[in-house]
Amino acid sequence: MRFSLLFIAVSALTLNSACSQKREVAVNTAPPARAAAGKTYFQPKVVTGKPDEFPVRKSEAEWKKALTPDQYYILREKGTERPFTGKYHDNHEAGSYYCAADGNLLFYSDTKFESGTGWPSFFAPATPTSLKVASDNTFGMSRDEIVCAKCGGHLGHVFNDGPKPTGQRYCMDGNALVFKKK
Repeated sequence: MRFSLLFIAVSALTLNSACSQKREVAVNTAPPARAAAGKTYFQPKVVTGKPDEFPVRKSEAEWKKALTPDQYYILREKGTERPFTGKYHDNHEAGSYYCAADGNLLFYSDTKFESGTGWPSFFAPATPTSLKVASDNTFGMSRDEIVCAKCGGHLGHVFNDGPKPTGQRYCMDGNALVFKKK
């Protein structure tokens, strides 16, 4: 029992420290970041709230049938896996990461970095149409939620404490992702 309470306390502290950065959601009018080699890195567009915003639409019953319970909890109910328990936080193979709900390309492995938070972290999305960002005010914290641009599924959050060249940390739930080796 003591171990369980200690684990919960440590997990809560890790979650709070990893997610406590406060940022405002704003339309990005700045040009995309560029690396020294000239590679372009993209920023997600802001969720508009239009009914037809996400091209992949299913009923909740269809989502429950298509996804595992862990995937459904994260992608459709905006859940979060405990740190260091989900898939891919320690994956260092070359390849690409896709949305587990619809197969949308989200990230390339060359933008993944070790953040120490226990969740897979990236400094840039794969394409300008991979992700969207929305305001999230759960648990008394103001954060930027990251969703799949195709299905609107919750993937995680983005913070402005990442490495160069973007300074962003896309902190994703591993169970919302599918990895395909290069």
